[in-house]
Amino acid sequence: MKKPLLFATFLTILSIGCRAQEPSQVTQPLGFEEYDPISTLKVAEHRLKRAKFPFIDVHNHQYQMPTQNLKELVAQMDSLNMGIMVNLSGRGWSQEWSEGTATLKGSLENVAKNEPKRIAVFTNIQFKGFGEKDWTARAVKQLEEDVKMGAKGLKIYKNLGFSGIRDDKGNRVPVSDARLQPVWQKCGELGIPVLIHTADVPSFWDPMDRYNERWLELKTHPGRKRGKDEIPFDSLIAEQHHIFKMNPKTTFINAHMGWYPNNLKKLDSLMVVFPNMYVEIGAVIAELGRQPRTAKKFFDKYQDRVLFGKDSWVPSEYATYFRVLETEDEYFPYHKKYHAFWRMYGMGLSDEVLKKLYYKNALKIIPGLDKSLFPK
Repeated sequence: MKKPLLFATFLTILSIGCRAQEPSQVTQPLGFEEYDPISTLKVAEHRLKRAKFPFIDVHNHQYQMPTQNLKELVAQMDSLNMGIMVNLSGRGWSQEWSEGTATLKGSLENVAKNEPKRIAVFTNIQFKGFGEKDWTARAVKQLEEDVKMGAKGLKIYKNLGFSGIRDDKGNRVPVSDARLQPVWQKCGELGIPVLIHTADVPSFWDPMDRYNERWLELKTHPGRKRGKDEIPFDSLIAEQHHIFKMNPKTTFINAHMGWYPNNLKKLDSLMVVFPNMYVEIGAVIAELGRQPRTAKKFFDKYQDRVLFGKDSWVPSEYATYFRVLETEDEYFPYHKKYHAFWRMYGMGLSDEVLKKLYYKNALKIIPGLDKSLFPK
């Protein structure tokens, strides 16, 4: 064999050997967003689509209620075993007083005509003209008229306290602004609760880095990030707590468990300090589902002051709430990865606690609800 042929044969063998050592496929590293493993764990599963008892959702939003087909809405409620829905958006989003009144009036008339037993409506505050000489008196009078019209409570949106609401001089309106004090007092006099949402998830103020467990939510929803130009979380919450303290005869429902569902020891201390404060669980079931034993102890201790709420109206998502509250299932996913990349565990609440959470506590503090829809 000639030397050139031998050399060529050697190169061919070397080439084949090198290719054999190379991986057949180059694997790219997965990003956090893409990683979504299917659990191989085999445990008991109870995927509930209906609540064990009829319940009252104290935190819901229906923005088209004046013209909405309420029969269709109630049919969806029936599929979940929801006895009563509380629509917190009685006046809609308009800051025009007359438009807000028309929206509330239309909503209440639609409810009275079609589903008077199944839907309750809260009113809201119109902040247009805040700081003008007659604003406070006008707001109190409007509140009285709204309740007389049929509103069952007052809902305060989270924009109060943030820089979005300013007075007639351009200054931020604190949650604890003294010009709002007559409103809180009037709610106490009228016997209606105030469901108040203040601030946001504390992590929204933290640096958006690898240590922030809300990183994915902030990446997919960048508008939720709170920067240095916004008032700090602790300051906003302190303003909220001030009005609880100053109005002991007014019942407050603290939305989203006051943003302390991940720190139930802190929330426990607040429940002690503010006996007029109730909490609802809207949009925080993921926090409860990752600490089922601690959460169950809290619910047992404060079973008379915790209410059921969901917030966004997505019927399929209620299943997660039922499963966390009613079962003792293990290691199941939340319905939105960007809210919770961790797994849930059921709290297995007793029937006694469930009944209070689902309807008894709401019937106690929201006036005019039909008690005949619920077990005794």
